[in-house]
Amino acid sequence: MTNNKILFCAISNVSSGYCSEDCTYCAQSLKYGADIDRYTQKSVEKVVNEAKKARANGALGFCLVTAGERLDSKKVEYVSSLAKAVKKEVEDLFIIACNGIADEYSLRELKSAGVDSYNHNLETSKEFFSKVCTTHSWDARFSTCENAKKTGLMLCSGGIFGLGESKNDRESFLRSLSELSPMSIPLNFYISNPALPIKQNSLTSIEEGLSIIKRTRELFSSSLIMVAGGRENFFGARQNEIFTAGCNSIIVGDYLTSKGQEANSDYKLIALAGFEIATECPFHD
Repeated sequence: MTNNKILFCAISNVSSGYCSEDCTYCAQSLKYGADIDRYTQKSVEKVVNEAKKARANGALGFCLVTAGERLDSKKVEYVSSLAKAVKKEVEDLFIIACNGIADEYSLRELKSAGVDSYNHNLETSKEFFSKVCTTHSWDARFSTCENAKKTGLMLCSGGIFGLGESKNDRESFLRSLSELSPMSIPLNFYISNPALPIKQNSLTSIEEGLSIIKRTRELFSSSLIMVAGGRENFFGARQNEIFTAGCNSIIVGDYLTSKGQEANSDYKLIALAGFEIATECPFHD
């Protein structure tokens, strides 16, 4: 993919809001009772229709996300059925699964169902993680990323910024990420929710956010760097600057529990920034 191409991905939150984990940055945790839509499973038909819409909006990647700590056998069966249906009904979509901590066997099952990549974010540094989550370990996250690569799935792994982490934490996080060499790195910028313990994004300026993108691009010259959750909220009228900072992928449409801007706004944003929307996925054979 050339430097002036921006790849679109889309998210389908296929099961939402019933997570027993205590991640202090996540509105899907039952512990905090955030005012969000909660449901156990979307129908296959609804997910396929979302995939069709995403593709029509220019998305080349489509991520199937489930709330909860772990990829268990029931999730494997459900996500596999979604992946097969989307592959059958929608051409030229790269399928990503994001279903929690996972072992090699479960990930191989997803791969055999047509999943191309697994998304499991490290979120932050190993040193800081226990301050924002106590119900599972950072090491379990790292091991899941290793498991994905062992199975031959492409790895999508990134983090979230503005949780109160230090600059040293960010460098530690990036060093850990470099051990995994993900093909795609989502950079999320914390969106506050009144129900969550973290009341506001701790980043002090848009410049600080842009410096995170630049530093990530400096360390990962060939990875896809996606500015994902918080793009509109954090960067606002300066969203165009993320591309010159090194971002070459964004989410089109809605996020997990928050709304994204309309696709037409993203088209205009990219054109005004002097970039083009990618029409071919660089990861397909």
